[in-house]
Amino acid sequence: MTTPEPIRVLLADDQTLVRAAFAMLVESARDMEVVGQAGNGVEAVERARGTRADVIVMDIRMPEMDGIEATRRIAADDDLAGVRILVLTTYDDDEHVVAALRAGASGFMVKDTRPAELLDAIRTVAAGDSLLSPGPTARLIARVLRLPDRPPVGPAPSAGRLAGLSDREREVLTLVARGLNNAEAGEALGLSPLTAKTHVSRIMGKLGARDRAQLVIAAYESGLVAPGGEH
Repeated sequence: MTTPEPIRVLLADDQTLVRAAFAMLVESARDMEVVGQAGNGVEAVERARGTRADVIVMDIRMPEMDGIEATRRIAADDDLAGVRILVLTTYDDDEHVVAALRAGASGFMVKDTRPAELLDAIRTVAAGDSLLSPGPTARLIARVLRLPDRPPVGPAPSAGRLAGLSDREREVLTLVARGLNNAEAGEALGLSPLTAKTHVSRIMGKLGARDRAQLVIAAYESGLVAPGGEH
């Protein structure tokens, strides 16, 4: 039986002790290995290109270039299309988390999370899934979008960005934004899980979204789903 290749992890954080602690944690897992470390966003982009990591654990607040801009550059690089980004944040960083998800991050974790949860998060993102998506991610986005006078956290959404979706795809997107997985969305609409998954994939393609987290953002920004649960 062939042993799966370990998940290649790049750690980006400006605090040396934090990186060292994360490195020890990641190396303690049999299915992971640390392939590089970065102390700022510029280094994170360079290391991403040099190491071909599967997952980058990215701090948001870093000198020279923050984690949001680093995420944006990595996500825009076709040569790094398979790289997944897990953003680390603090509880007062909601707007920045949404900006990072828009930029191409696949999920987020708070910095004081339990070690086992961080390892599970890395595995989730490496498998191509969005972390904390769609439920908690949707709640966070809804909270940020209802804040008065909130600062801009990324490019303004286009009013017609959902124009290319069919009625069924809009229904599926609404359920995704409300926290349902493929099986649950399919059941709600009388579809098989596979058919629901196909719809989700098509929606991603039409909207240029990397994963479900960005679909949630698109649903809220376009007005398909409104903060507070009305649509």
